Amino acid sequence: MHDKELAVAELEAAKSLFHQKLKQSVDEKFTLESKLVLAKQDAVELAVQVEKLAEIAFQQATSHILQDAQLRVSAAETSAAEAAYQIEKQIRDATEGAIFSLVEQSKDAIEKALDVAEKAGDHATKAVSLYTDGVNPVDEVASVQSQYIKLQRVVSDLESQLLLTRSEIDRLQLELEHARAQANASEVRANNAEKALLEFQEVNKKKTLQQEEEIKSLMEQMKKDAAERKKAASKAFKAELQSIRAAIEAAKEAARSKDNAYQRRCEALQRSLRASEAASKMWRQRAEMAESLLLKERSLSEEDEDSIYVVNGGRLDLLTDDDSQKWKLLSDGPRREIPQWMARRIRTIRPKFPPRKVDVAEALTSKFSSLDLPKVDDVWSIAQEKLKEGDALIDHVIEKETIEKKRKSLERALQRKTIQWQRAPEQIKVEPGTGTGREIVIQGFNWESWRRQWYLELAPKAADLSKSGVTAVWLPPPTESVAPQGYMPSDLYNLNSAYGSEEELKHCIEEMHSQDLLALGDVVLNHRCAHKQSPNGVWNIFGGKLAWGPEAIVCDDPNFQGRGNPSSGDIFHAAPNIDHSQDFVRRDIKEWLNWLRNYIGFDGWRLDFVRGFSGTYVKEYIEASNPAFAIGEYWDSLGYEHGNLCYNQDAHRQRIVNWINATGGTSSAFDVTTKGILHSALHNEYWRLIDPQGKPTGVMGWWPSRAVTFLENHDTGSTQGHWPFPRDKLAQGYAYILTHPGTPVIFYDHFYDFGLRDIITELIEGRRRAGIHCRSSVKIYHANNEGYVAQIGEMLVMKLGHFDWNPSKENHLDGSWQKFVDKGSDYQLWLRQ
Repeated sequence: MHDKELAVAELEAAKSLFHQKLKQSVDEKFTLESKLVLAKQDAVELAVQVEKLAEIAFQQATSHILQDAQLRVSAAETSAAEAAYQIEKQIRDATEGAIFSLVEQSKDAIEKALDVAEKAGDHATKAVSLYTDGVNPVDEVASVQSQYIKLQRVVSDLESQLLLTRSEIDRLQLELEHARAQANASEVRANNAEKALLEFQEVNKKKTLQQEEEIKSLMEQMKKDAAERKKAASKAFKAELQSIRAAIEAAKEAARSKDNAYQRRCEALQRSLRASEAASKMWRQRAEMAESLLLKERSLSEEDEDSIYVVNGGRLDLLTDDDSQKWKLLSDGPRREIPQWMARRIRTIRPKFPPRKVDVAEALTSKFSSLDLPKVDDVWSIAQEKLKEGDALIDHVIEKETIEKKRKSLERALQRKTIQWQRAPEQIKVEPGTGTGREIVIQGFNWESWRRQWYLELAPKAADLSKSGVTAVWLPPPTESVAPQGYMPSDLYNLNSAYGSEEELKHCIEEMHSQDLLALGDVVLNHRCAHKQSPNGVWNIFGGKLAWGPEAIVCDDPNFQGRGNPSSGDIFHAAPNIDHSQDFVRRDIKEWLNWLRNYIGFDGWRLDFVRGFSGTYVKEYIEASNPAFAIGEYWDSLGYEHGNLCYNQDAHRQRIVNWINATGGTSSAFDVTTKGILHSALHNEYWRLIDPQGKPTGVMGWWPSRAVTFLENHDTGSTQGHWPFPRDKLAQGYAYILTHPGTPVIFYDHFYDFGLRDIITELIEGRRRAGIHCRSSVKIYHANNEGYVAQIGEMLVMKLGHFDWNPSKENHLDGSWQKFVDKGSDYQLWLRQ
């Protein structure tokens, strides 16, 4: 409303000024004003801005043009007046000067003539006197004639001067006429300017009307768009509400099914209990019979001739009835193979059985005089066994497990929606390029993890990772692979890898989800290993569910005779490079990613070797699978000169930013630039951590929300060691990436094997307390050979190196600060009180 009032005031001032300058357009302006006021009343909030811009443009255009026209007219009038005044002044001065000089010359001539006349009279008098005195008058007459001749010369000179004066007067008259012509031309130009002004007014009027029509149409269009958006939002809200209702109904149905399953389970357990009691009674009878047989106290009677001795785990069973399901269940044992993680759990809760005897002879020659049977409660009863398929109880158990899985998935979905609605507005927006903006990722494996049952080893660590502040776990490649590490995949749908089985993977992901951790899958989309050879002997025929042929391989792969299109990136020479321009390839990959998301339980992706194909395909895959977080591995060499790292690494980080741009910002990327710079900067070259613009020198300085910072991974470190981070600088490195914007990644070996767990946990806690996220601001105060000082966000200040500094020494740092971590010359952290 305040902006609207200011706009109205500015409009009124502009109209009053326009009214003073152009009286002829008062009526049109009042009409425009009324229309604009009506438009303001009907327009939505966005129309105010459009109207304001239109008014400002109109005001500027009219004021500038009118001022220019008036200035031109006034300049023309001024120049004409000045020219006329100058000409008149010249004429007046010239005329006055000529007349004055003429009068003066005339006076001089008359005076001279009078003098000559007086002299002539004197001579005549003298002549008369001489004549009368007898003097000769001829000489006097000659002198008079000479004086007369001189007088004629003077008169002729005066006449010539008069002619010159007349010619000067004629010239001045011509100049006056020329000045009058210029004045007339100026008047004509002034008239033309007035006509142009009138024409401009007409054109301006037409443009104003046209702008009014355009504003009206724009407002109508905005009204229509607003109504359509409102309808779409209402429709989306209704659909969301229906989906929530459906989810609630499904949850209720699942609860009812769960209750029914539990009821059937109880009934089955009651039947099992009765069967167990009957089995216990039969055990006693058979035990007495077995004891008598072992002690040779009785022989087989006729009714026991068909009895059979069976030894099973130290228990001597006599199956008196082949049709008895109870005895078969007790004698046959588990009906299917039990996973090792489940077997370990069973061993922790089940009772110990008697010593195993190999055969009946060993049992008969036992030195014990009687058979020590286990108690009834210790018997591995039917309720603890895995039943045969087709049995009623096993059907109930399977049904219960299915319902329980559906219930948990619905609960997780509802919980995620509830959490998103309850979070603050700044945390609601979750996008694959940033996650929540506060993610802390750990790479949950190294290069040698495949040698152990890794899923079973990693799953119990979920609680510890969550407690330490980690929010996402990067899991190893899940698919079957030619190389045990998983980066040479073959059958994408076969998840029984060197790290464990598919069931163990799902169990590991469920453990992560139970601790509110995201599970990021390491997916290799650039290449795939073939299953068969072509008739030419080339390995380019794929198997499994995605049975592609050479048409799925790029044609410029020099080793595998692909028949697809040229590659959109770099070639990976160890395996066939997939052609992502093929529609069927992209369709199959999107289906596979959605299968990993919905069936296996992955929440996001780590994309391997993204240099091998265009980022536009990555954008399509991310939009199709909708991950919570996605990271691309764009790794190439930094700039070096004479073996030393160059200070300016803009070209390197620009290549990474270009790839992120190609994905439309839907994916983040590893900040390889920052890792390379830290290698040198932490060796007393902290000036490398600031660029000429005062920002961090990695991708973090240009696009922090898409920068995933790290120190080590399975390639650079572990047993490969292609580019290991200096071990004595690891604490400083984590102090840098865990206190700066971007999304930090922790390496498994550092956390659990290098003794840095407590240090990293402390830094994560500092990051949490300071509220640092992927978009936090960075203000660098010092970066030189002695150390590095920066403020991140509003709540944290950190120092690296032996630089003697604390917040009280910084004039531009306000507030009260309390030291949170003090590691001496390695690093120090302060939090704002």
